Amino acid sequence: MPRAATLLRIAAIGLLVGFLAAPQRFAPLFAPLTQYGAPPIYDQGNLLSLALAHLGTVFIAAAASTLVAVGLAILVTRASGAQFLSLSRTLANIGQTFPPVAVLAVAVPLVGFGQTPTLIALFAYGLLPIFENTVAGFQGCPPAVIEAANGMGMSARQRLLAVELPLAMPLILEGVRLSLVINVGTATIGSTVAAKGLGEVIIAGLLSNNTAFVLQGGLLTGLMAILLYDAMVMLERRLLRTVPA
Repeated sequence: MPRAATLLRIAAIGLLVGFLAAPQRFAPLFAPLTQYGAPPIYDQGNLLSLALAHLGTVFIAAAASTLVAVGLAILVTRASGAQFLSLSRTLANIGQTFPPVAVLAVAVPLVGFGQTPTLIALFAYGLLPIFENTVAGFQGCPPAVIEAANGMGMSARQRLLAVELPLAMPLILEGVRLSLVINVGTATIGSTVAAKGLGEVIIAGLLSNNTAFVLQGGLLTGLMAILLYDAMVMLERRLLRTVPA
């Protein structure tokens, strides 16, 4: 079973890299989905550049979401900031309460078209899973371990960095994984406000009634999300093996 999973992983990576590097080789597969002589492969931009721009937007938003969510979680799990837990949870829920399209509609008049409103929407949408998992990770630290750290004379900062963060890291990474995978798909809407990404391929297909374009954009987005999910799961497993029980 592990060997089969490895082979599937290698095949998926090879398919993704092969298509992005030489998409025209796959033209015969998509040609039956076109009509009236339409191109079977997206030709209004470089697919590799669009895929990299798509991932870049997702990673930048995820980095910002992680910094803010983890920072808030640290604050509200300390005795001095416990009273802000409800407020922080409400703020983290805003991104899930309002759909990304609505956030884009509000952000565009303020910051203009392009990548910035997309980053704002993805940042807000990705906060909740990271925040909730980080809070759960800190609250789940065994009291005996915390008492042992205090008994060793650790300061609050030392205890946080040397004990609590390592113990909470698997749950934090799980939240980051969920946020990343969700936003790989969500980022496609950024093309409606002129952000570079694979949503551009899907929109071009919808506007020209070219099913081949729509399928290419959807398959590339889905394949990247699956591979990213798989990579994060492997990272979490490796981390679990290094964290002392």
